[in-house]
Amino acid sequence: MKTRPRALPPALLTGGAVCFTVFAWASAFVSIRSAAAAYSPGALALGRLLIASLVLVSLLLLRREGLPPRGAGKGILVSGLVWFGGYMVALNWGERLVDAGTASLLVNTGPILMALLAARLLGEGLPPRLLTGTVVSFAGAVVVGLSMSSGSGGSTSVLGVLLCLLAAVAYATGVIAQKPALRHGTPLQITTYSCLTGAVACLPFTGQLVSEIPRAPLSAGLNMVYLGVVPTALAFTTWSYALARMPAGKLGATTYAVPAVVVLLSWVLLGEVPAWLTLLGGLLCLTGVALSRYRPRARQDPAVRADAPVPQPADAQGR
Repeated sequence: MKTRPRALPPALLTGGAVCFTVFAWASAFVSIRSAAAAYSPGALALGRLLIASLVLVSLLLLRREGLPPRGAGKGILVSGLVWFGGYMVALNWGERLVDAGTASLLVNTGPILMALLAARLLGEGLPPRLLTGTVVSFAGAVVVGLSMSSGSGGSTSVLGVLLCLLAAVAYATGVIAQKPALRHGTPLQITTYSCLTGAVACLPFTGQLVSEIPRAPLSAGLNMVYLGVVPTALAFTTWSYALARMPAGKLGATTYAVPAVVVLLSWVLLGEVPAWLTLLGGLLCLTGVALSRYRPRARQDPAVRADAPVPQPADAQGR
């Protein structure tokens, strides 16, 4: 008689989804650096979202999940317009005006806003460990940003700073809007229709995309395809899966690992050897994430032994 394979524990699946999301989003910074040289901010966002929508709709049809329930509509609309559409355009535009270190530092204010909004709007708590981990991780992001910006030599654009801050606000707002929607629909449904909403919002950039595709090198086109398939279609779905099973503030703190992974990927893929200050900042980011996710084991009363006999209740006559 054949035995069915044992299902993986939910905690392991959630942890795997978080890890995949962090690595995929970190790799996006490397791909954006290449694709943004050939595509304007709006065109890159539209191309990325169209490719992601094609993948997500195909998965939705294969799984026969259909339309999301009506209760998820508001969250999908806000998340699609603000996060999938607005965030990507603002970030692509901002990174053209400020260096990568400054951009990563400004965008990393998003998890702080997310934790505060989750406490205010979703009723999530702000435990001391989450606050401590967030502060440590943000300090690491500051170190990484300063170390990556130290050699730029150019003046910082006020518009670029404002665009990166706008991207951070859009990121936090989109996650907070998405959280309640996941109570009504599946992660794949919420991600698919949010992505479609963002793609529709970016349709005004169609002319730019059509005119830039013939002039763009093959490497830029391949990077745009990668951005649509992995960091968007797959990683946004795994993020939604984890968000449905974790508090938004706690999950947002895990994205502070992204700068550390970006440093590692740039080292391995681009041959950019990080300075010791950059490595220190990456270590602080990972330490903060570990602190935010740490849960101390419940202390067991020494008077209660696991091998102690369980007292039996007396019967009606007191025996």
